[in-house]
Amino acid sequence: MGRTFAEKIFNANAGAIVFKKPDIVMSHDNTASIEKTFQKMGGTKVANPGQLFFVLDHNAPPTSSKLANDYQRIREIAAEQGVKKFHDVGDGICHQLMSLYARPGMVIVGSDSHTCTAGAFNAFAAGIDRTETAGLWKQGETWFLVPDSIKVTLKGKFQKGVYAKDLSLWIIGMIGSSGADYRSIEFHGEGVMNLTISDRMTLTNLASEMGAKNAVFPADEVLEAWLGEPVKGVWADPDAKYSQEIDIDLGEIFPVVAAPHHVDNVKALSEVQGTKLQEALVGTCTNGRLEDLREAAAVLKGKKIPAGFQFLVIPASREIYLQAMEEGLVRTFIGAGANVLSASCGPCLGTGQGIPADGYTVISTANRNFKGRMGNKESSIYLASPATVAVSALHGEITDPRGIKANDKFPYSRPQSSTVMIAEGEDRYSEGTWNYSDVDNLNTDQMFAGNLTYNVLSSEPDKILPHLFKGFDDNFAEKVKEGDLIIAGANFGCGSSREHPSVGLAFAGVKAVICKSVNRIFYRSSVNQGLPIIILPEAVDEYKATRRKVDIEFESGMVKIGEKTFHFEPLPDKLMAIFNARGLVNYIKNA
Repeated sequence: MGRTFAEKIFNANAGAIVFKKPDIVMSHDNTASIEKTFQKMGGTKVANPGQLFFVLDHNAPPTSSKLANDYQRIREIAAEQGVKKFHDVGDGICHQLMSLYARPGMVIVGSDSHTCTAGAFNAFAAGIDRTETAGLWKQGETWFLVPDSIKVTLKGKFQKGVYAKDLSLWIIGMIGSSGADYRSIEFHGEGVMNLTISDRMTLTNLASEMGAKNAVFPADEVLEAWLGEPVKGVWADPDAKYSQEIDIDLGEIFPVVAAPHHVDNVKALSEVQGTKLQEALVGTCTNGRLEDLREAAAVLKGKKIPAGFQFLVIPASREIYLQAMEEGLVRTFIGAGANVLSASCGPCLGTGQGIPADGYTVISTANRNFKGRMGNKESSIYLASPATVAVSALHGEITDPRGIKANDKFPYSRPQSSTVMIAEGEDRYSEGTWNYSDVDNLNTDQMFAGNLTYNVLSSEPDKILPHLFKGFDDNFAEKVKEGDLIIAGANFGCGSSREHPSVGLAFAGVKAVICKSVNRIFYRSSVNQGLPIIILPEAVDEYKATRRKVDIEFESGMVKIGEKTFHFEPLPDKLMAIFNARGLVNYIKNA
């Protein structure tokens, strides 16, 4: 039997756990807090400085004195540890700059959920959390569960006005935000040859919004032309076995959007055409490349956006910014009334310039539209292609980039993910159990707001705790206590790779989370913090129906709800050792 790309990279079959030394270990603004965790592990000198890749991008230029001090410390760490792959403020977004280093056949990890972007270069690239990154600084290797794989076969080419962003959202709308949980996505077929490297980076970037571990393209003539040299890549065997196969004709796709407040709430653009807007954003690691800026500028050239409309353009790197200046794109944007910001993540995660006001409806080329994602939970976000965003900004409402009013209907009907909020005064706590059994897609922005990620709360568990679940369940932080259990629905912990929620829950003494399914990065993060995640859909359904007392026994793999017993596979000895040590930091420190 042939092997998939992931099986070849790790030389093991799907389901096996292997240890591997990554070629690149990336971190960004969180590098200063990673150093503190590294020191708690007993680390002084990193195991392999050549692995490390630091970028100052998420809040660049720094938006507070605390961040400015963190940035300065990161510069010092790079110098002290001999880290040569270091990029300072304004150089660009980490995932764009990764294109300078990612090469076919590499294994790349990074403390950011969109590290999977590097799969465009035929690399295996996956997100991890800060604690695991610190462990890699000390040990140089980490474990990987070899994933099952999904084969996506593409044929044909896009119609005019349709772009890679539309294809990405199309797939997410088709399979859902957890449809590829912990799986590797491979792109095959003759249609792949019609996708540029920029297109491929958009598609691999958004793999994390499908729950995927990674996404990857072949090392073909397109990649060779982009790199300017012959390449020898890794690719699946013709008889490889896949958990799912999807066929897509690029010529049948039309412009789509992801409507508020979840990325898999995908609709045909024509279904929401005319929706009034107050803000637009072109940029981010998903669509801040030169091709994206060209598309937007072509729409705006010689025109003006409406008075009072806030339009932000953010190149993904300094090099792209300079190229955009040389081509006159920046003049076009500014002439149209847009603001062109420094190459950075900008307001994507709610920390940079351009946070929307109350009641604003935003159209953005970013990758997430959770409630509050851009820093204000009283605003709404639509996701779309750069051309759609630009033409919509020009008209002050969602507008078709094809210049028509179509009657398209998104062809896939599935239960849409929703953002559940606990009503003020509602008590979800009973007999040591927090009842979120009706809550699917509880995301990390709801668990710990993105605008708190890089301030004084960034590495202190006692400071994280008071902010846990604020804006979702305001009772939680005040009432949670040691030994509590959390019962939750599907896709628990989706969204950003930030580890703050698992740090806070472990510090609070939460005994376990029992859920229907869990986001893969959140699962790894929880293991690293000593917080067990137990996947038992039938137990969640039983608790939802009965609200009876819950007990859990890890050694025997048993959950009791009232008189009913549910079994799960007892946790491996290595994981139990991490849990018993109260997390990876203590486990490595005492090893």
